[in-house]
Amino acid sequence: MIAAKSRKAQRSSANGSATLARSESNQTMFEQAFKNIDDALRKEAGCTTELDYTEQTSWLLFLKYLDGLEQDKATEAKLEGKKYDLILQKPYRWESWAAPKDKNGQIDHDKVRVGKDLCDFVDDELFPYLRGFKERASGPNTIEYKIGEIFGEIKNKISSGYNLRDIIDQIDALRFRSQTEKHELSHLYEAKIRNMGNAGRNGGEYYTPRPLIRAIVQVVKPRIGDRIYDGAVGSAGFLCESFEYLKAKKDLTTRDRQILQTRTFYGKEKKSLAYVIAIMNMILHGIETPNILHTNTLTENLADIQEKDRYEVVLANPPFGGQERKEVQQNFPIRTGETAFLFLQHFIKMLKAGGRAGIVIKNTFLSNTDNASVSLRKLLLESCNLHTILDCPAGTFQGAGVKTVVLFFEKGAPTRKVWFYQLDPGRNLGKTNPLNDADLAEFMKLQKTFADSPKSWTVDAKSIDPVTFDLSAKNSNGSQEVAHRSPKEIMNEIAALDAESAKVLEKIKALL
Repeated sequence: MIAAKSRKAQRSSANGSATLARSESNQTMFEQAFKNIDDALRKEAGCTTELDYTEQTSWLLFLKYLDGLEQDKATEAKLEGKKYDLILQKPYRWESWAAPKDKNGQIDHDKVRVGKDLCDFVDDELFPYLRGFKERASGPNTIEYKIGEIFGEIKNKISSGYNLRDIIDQIDALRFRSQTEKHELSHLYEAKIRNMGNAGRNGGEYYTPRPLIRAIVQVVKPRIGDRIYDGAVGSAGFLCESFEYLKAKKDLTTRDRQILQTRTFYGKEKKSLAYVIAIMNMILHGIETPNILHTNTLTENLADIQEKDRYEVVLANPPFGGQERKEVQQNFPIRTGETAFLFLQHFIKMLKAGGRAGIVIKNTFLSNTDNASVSLRKLLLESCNLHTILDCPAGTFQGAGVKTVVLFFEKGAPTRKVWFYQLDPGRNLGKTNPLNDADLAEFMKLQKTFADSPKSWTVDAKSIDPVTFDLSAKNSNGSQEVAHRSPKEIMNEIAALDAESAKVLEKIKALL
């Protein structure tokens, strides 16, 4: 009996080791493939940034994924004795134009396209055909519509048919049919998105640090059956992390998994590149048909939002610093050009009564004295229970110099008390020293009971100024944060002191 148990344990250990070895082998293969793809893209004059690399990799990955999905569905239908109509016509399927195979499963070099023939097919036939799905689709939530949206917004920037062939061959070698393979690929894809965030300029808007997102999700605690919404979806980080959080729950039923796939995650995105990345990111995380709409969220009139349009959970990091047109501002009761303030109004409106939210916003929102900021703080405090404010240090968002806070609130009851936490990792954050999960561990622990500490304190809503509704993070328990002046303020003071010194010198000269 003992010997049998020992043999069973040895087999289990061997199986585990083999699985781990395969996983590590796949990871190495995926990493090398992504590196080779980037190396090929760097040779292209039309691909000069990390954003370009991710965009071009994304549309090819999507078509490879779609081919696998179609094959799986066709096989399932056959086993059930049913017929499955493939979405793409034969000439436009991956197996026909990208990677035709011979009877041994190897690339058929007599049929494969290369050079100018390949680029001409992609630009003149494939993309126009795929764009046409938007008009032919039965609705915006169908995979057909998303195909049309993706290929209606992006372009093939790979001008060399030989480079394109190399990249296609790398992607064709990838396998992401199993959940393990998708998981490994999703990590690499997230790394590409993170590199976009590190690239500066507009890259940061696509990437919210994942440790911060995980902390926000754990505070908001989405449940199976909740509909989770991000109206500024970016790369879909909030939705992907929420999916990981929910699918890790024990004893999920088949119905629960179906709900997660079809009736849980919703998003909207204005920018075409972010839209493509969001869909691909969600697919790689295991959500087969993402409910992401390609639209400008802020063009929706708040007065038109009905109860059926609302969600139980809103998680988002809306873009800030932008200026919206006057006609867009007309959709909101509190008129302002600041994009983030319009989004915050939208999110409050989109929450159901009792709904929970975690929203990242610029920290100046807490204390700005303009009418829009004051009115928005008043709306938030009176219509929602703003129970937690996480004050994040500079450098949390790589490539962005602004400081941010995270607002946690529930809709339907006014604020009674606000618990503040001042995040201080004890080091300067940046590209080479990013925020990690350990940095947020104390916040997560203390937030559960709203405990006071040297870094956290509670403010009674009755003590908040009823005129300004100022919510500045003033730590009453620990050391006060030094309010550093801007370079402009320092230069103005120097100029004023110089002018004052000059006057004194003139007086002295006059006396002499």
